[in-house]
Amino acid sequence: MTQPSPNTVQTWPHAALPPRPDPMRVSLAFVEHRVNVWLRFGQPVRETVLDRWRRVATFEPNAVCCRVKWIGNDYGTALWQLMVLQAPMPFDGAQRIAGVVPRARILLRADGEQQVKAVLEKIDAIDALGIEPAAAAATYWQTVGNRLAACQPLPDYTSERHAVHLARGALR
Repeated sequence: MTQPSPNTVQTWPHAALPPRPDPMRVSLAFVEHRVNVWLRFGQPVRETVLDRWRRVATFEPNAVCCRVKWIGNDYGTALWQLMVLQAPMPFDGAQRIAGVVPRARILLRADGEQQVKAVLEKIDAIDALGIEPAAAAATYWQTVGNRLAACQPLPDYTSERHAVHLARGALR
């Protein structure tokens, strides 16, 4: 193998290009009376059907979605879980989550039937305002998650709060 001469500048072909963001893929499933993993909100750019029980929803970077997971067994409900997820951009902090590839930012996590139903009520209230829940401020979902963890009342999302969120986005 030959060594480059000392006067040669070594360049990498992709050194100047930022990394391409990977789309976020969320696995969904339905097996009657056993498993139900579905999207409560969020608009995937593509949905791939794997078989009659499983499919994969693909989201562009910065897209927000809500995945609800219910698992049952012979004795009843074994798991209730709700996560509001945001597809990360390159260099964003993100977590590894089972069923989400490659990773996602967790804006909100609710565990247990009581917490999940409380968050679903807030999502329904946002829908009732005529606002797409995926367009709500990420800081709202983080606040709801923090309130759940602290066993505090959950805040309402208002039209005024949404207007402020849209104005802040316009300034960026």
